[in-house]
Order: sequence, then structure tokens, then C-alpha cells
Amino acid sequence: MTKLSPKERMAIKRVKMITQDAKERACNFREVNQGLTPELAMEEANRCLVCRNKPCMEGCPVGVHIPEFLTAIALGDFKLAAEILRVDNALPATTGRVCPQEVQCEGVCVRGNKGEPVAIGFLERWVADWAAENMPREQPPTNQTGFRVAVVGSGPGGLTTAGELARMGHKVHVFEALHDTGGVLRYGIPEFRLPKAIVDREVENLRALGVTIECNVIIGRTLTVDEIAEEFDAVFIANGAGLPMFLKVPGENFKGVYSANEYLTRVNLMGAWMDVEGGTPIARGETVVVFGAGNVAMDSVRTAKRMGAAHAVCAYRRTRAEMPARAEEIEHAEEEGIDFQFLVAPLEIFGDEKGWVRAVKLQKMELGEPDSSGRRRPVPIAGSEYEMPCNIVVVALGTTANPLLTNTTPALKLNKWKNIVVDEKQATTMPGVFAGGDIVRGGATVILAMGDGKVAAHGIDEYLKTRTPKQ
Repeated sequence: MTKLSPKERMAIKRVKMITQDAKERACNFREVNQGLTPELAMEEANRCLVCRNKPCMEGCPVGVHIPEFLTAIALGDFKLAAEILRVDNALPATTGRVCPQEVQCEGVCVRGNKGEPVAIGFLERWVADWAAENMPREQPPTNQTGFRVAVVGSGPGGLTTAGELARMGHKVHVFEALHDTGGVLRYGIPEFRLPKAIVDREVENLRALGVTIECNVIIGRTLTVDEIAEEFDAVFIANGAGLPMFLKVPGENFKGVYSANEYLTRVNLMGAWMDVEGGTPIARGETVVVFGAGNVAMDSVRTAKRMGAAHAVCAYRRTRAEMPARAEEIEHAEEEGIDFQFLVAPLEIFGDEKGWVRAVKLQKMELGEPDSSGRRRPVPIAGSEYEMPCNIVVVALGTTANPLLTNTTPALKLNKWKNIVVDEKQATTMPGVFAGGDIVRGGATVILAMGDGKVAAHGIDEYLKTRTPKQ
């Protein structure tokens, strides 16, 4: 670290991310955040106090050696910074863009006690992008174990496990149900937050390590877990939780009502933003109402704005203070002209004579006593019902486990939410079969799935050390 006193470091102001102009970006799908310059990155890294107890590492689900890679940036040794980051994080360009650092590494940064924390996420992104342009990809280790591991799902959990196991010298074969890689990284996160080129780059890094990825294989239909467990030495299940939750109000079957899963998948994987002869694979509306206030809701309503909605509404039954979405995403949405309507809940969806959505019936709410989550419970206000005309409704209330895989694998123990039960090493009740991410946790974040993937990889490695490779 450059020779600055703690007082001098504390005097450095947090860097501001370079972004697209709000009015311009609201009409395109190019990435909103534009990155940093090398000079800004070095200046920001010099804000780190290099704390002895390293709380930022404790706040990182994948255990990145944050002070070490920040020190390398501050010294201008970007290659070393990238190498440090690469050891712990298989998808640094992704997590630098979508990880909720404000409640994890940055949330426990000592600098945050008296001002703003170090912009760890910005620096992680910057280093990963620099490495992509200036460093060769990793190569497979020379010492191969002879063991073969199957990974179900090429989302963040599956890709992390694949990378960890490949570095250990195991052969990894990833099965992906969709026609392209990345899972939620590709179909669930919009281009303006995570460009598909970044996902492709991270996946190619893993292929360079020797990971094989096979698409269009649905485990539970094309193959079963039992069948792949017979062929491979171990299995990691990371197929996510792709079954959407709905409002359970009358009218949800009208045309123009989408789950956020379907809406974002049609936009991301089917190119719905493009002008296609004969129409696009999703309906566009003048007024789009999105129910929910998490990151997926922000992605949906900001996508609707970019798809041409003159009035893109985020409707939430609590207040702004209770919104679970990342602060940056909320701020970007506000800058882009999203209409936030708080303390409202849906009662019914109305359709026209052709079966298309024409309006939603809403009821005003007020906050009562805290519920089991600790947040104040929304309470309906009698006589406050009203209608809002709209063309499209998107439901972004979360997801549950898709039963296709688990229904065909009776040996897997499930909890009451139909998620797979695992131990502290991510091992399931089936010998040699591990699981992680949303299929275990329910709907969670990219980085938590990656954390499960790292734990599982080490658990699988320990398990394989007690066995001999299958021939």
C-alpha cells in the first residue's frame, strides 16, 4: 500500500461510478455503469485502512482476500490483484456488477463507521475487466485426479463449483437445461446490468480450465439424478428455484400477465427488445405495472421502461424504507423515471373483451405491527380501493423450487418448502450427491449460491479422497 497515514486515507472521498445519462439509458439496453479509470481505481483502493481483523472478508460469502487485492490495486500491480481475486472467485466480473456489496463486504467495512465504505464492488469489477483484456485465461492443472463430477445447472452456484473442482484436478461436466449457459445470470438479469458478453467471458474462463458444458439436458426428464450418479463419481445439484409465485387474485389468467421469470426470460433469451418482423416474443404496453420491490422487480420495471412503456410502475405494499432491492438499483430506477407507488396491494386484475389486461384494482395500505420478518405488516385501509388502467402486469414476488428434478429423485430429503436438505458441507441424503443455491435456500442472491458452490466443491473433494475413480 502506498505510504499514506490513516488520516490521509480517511480524507479520500469515495469514487463515483461513471454511468450513462439517465434519460439516454432509459431507452437502451447498454450497460448503465461504465466502470472506472485506472487512476480512480488506485485512488479508491488507497481508502482501505488494511484492518487487522479483515471484517470485509468475513462479509464475503466466497471469502475473497479483499485487503490483499485492494493493496495490489493501490500499488498499481493489477496483475497481482487479478490473481488474488481469481483464487477465491470464479465469476468476479459478474459479482462486481450484481453482488449486494452494501450489505456484505462493504456493509462491514470499517470506513463505513465514519463515512462511506470502500467501493469494493466497483474495484472487483474493474480488476476483472482489466484481467480480461490483459491476462491469459487459466489453464487446467497438470495433476489430474481421474475423478469425474457432474454439475446440474450452469448458474452461479454450478459455475463456481465447476471452477473450484477443475482447479483441484477433477473433470467436470455441467448439464444445463436451457440452450445457453449462465442460468439466472443470462435469463434473469437484464443486459443493462449484466451484459451477456460478460457471462460468456466468465463461462469461457471455465471452459479453458477444462470444464465441459452440455446444454439442452433437463435433469428429471432427459436424464435423472440416479442415472448421472451411476456414471459420475459425484454430483452437485444447482438447478435453482424457477417456479414463480403469483398474486392469487382474480384475473391472473388474462393475457398480458407475466411472472417476472417469464418476462425477463423472453426479453433476455428471446431478444424481445429487438424489432422483429411479425412482432416480438412478449407484449409491450403503454402502462406496465410490476408488483414487488426486490432486485427482480427493479429489473422488470426498468426493462419495461426500455421496452417502450410510457408509464412504468413499481407497486409495493410497504414503503421505500422496506424495499429489499439494492439501493443502487432503486436509485437508478428513480433516475430513469420509474413511478413508485407505495402502500398499495392488488385485489383484482380486469380484462377487456379480447382477454387482455385493461386495469388492476388496488387497495391502499398502512403499516401495522411487525411481522415474523421484523418488518411492519401492511394493513388494508377500508374503502380505499381504486382502479389503475394498464396493459401489462408483471408479478415479481419470488420463486419456489421446481419439482421436476426432486419428484424424480425420491432419495433426496426435502424440507416443507420442497427445497433440498443438505448438511454443513452441502451434502444431501444421497451418497455422493451435493446441492446448493436456490434449490436449497429458496430464492436468494447470486453470491450466496456461489458461496454454497465453494463449500460444496470442498465437500466433494473430501468425499472423493475416500474413493477410487469409476472406470
